[in-house]
Amino acid sequence: MKVSRFVFNMFGVNTYVMWDPESSEAAVIDPGMIDERERQALDSFIERQGLKVTQLINTHSHLDHIFGNAHVKEKYGLEIKANKSDEFLALTLPEQASRFGLHESLRAGEIDVELHDGDTIFLGKERMEVLSVPGHSPGSIALYCPESNFVITGDALFPGSIGRTDLPKGDYATLIDSIRRKLMTLPDSTVVLSGHGGETTIGHERNSNPFLK
Repeated sequence: MKVSRFVFNMFGVNTYVMWDPESSEAAVIDPGMIDERERQALDSFIERQGLKVTQLINTHSHLDHIFGNAHVKEKYGLEIKANKSDEFLALTLPEQASRFGLHESLRAGEIDVELHDGDTIFLGKERMEVLSVPGHSPGSIALYCPESNFVITGDALFPGSIGRTDLPKGDYATLIDSIRRKLMTLPDSTVVLSGHGGETTIGHERNSNPFLK
């Protein structure tokens, strides 16, 4: 599996494009594009690489991770896939944005296909395993690619940190339990691709993350 990272919007969200080189089937994870320049950056990359986008997936539905959902859904003819426990967030995107003083023309969108813990998503022959990691939000998920040895964790786990739990329906104890049961059980060499910031590994976080001591 190949992965490219884009950093979008004022919150610095990592939007990932991942694809199977053999089939060119691709997924857009957490499309955070908030303006035409950012939308064009994503679309131009997809066109240059000759990718066929077949999946639109949200690790969770906080506003910064779903700004670009409507664009990707409509341009590539896709369904929004996420955990339905976050649909209350997906449906209140304009209200979320207004709390941050954002008045762009943002459209709310329901989750079309619910993802559950243990689900498998294929891009060509490559597979992603859905891991439920609630706590930052009730419907947070991670996407684990065992053959390619990486996991996209959304805002559950960061290098040296964890996701905030003071947003609606966040819960600290739940998040720590999710990380320990679902992420810290992965191989130490697994590369962690977070929703913000740079890369780390499961082993590094196991040994040094102060929230997991």
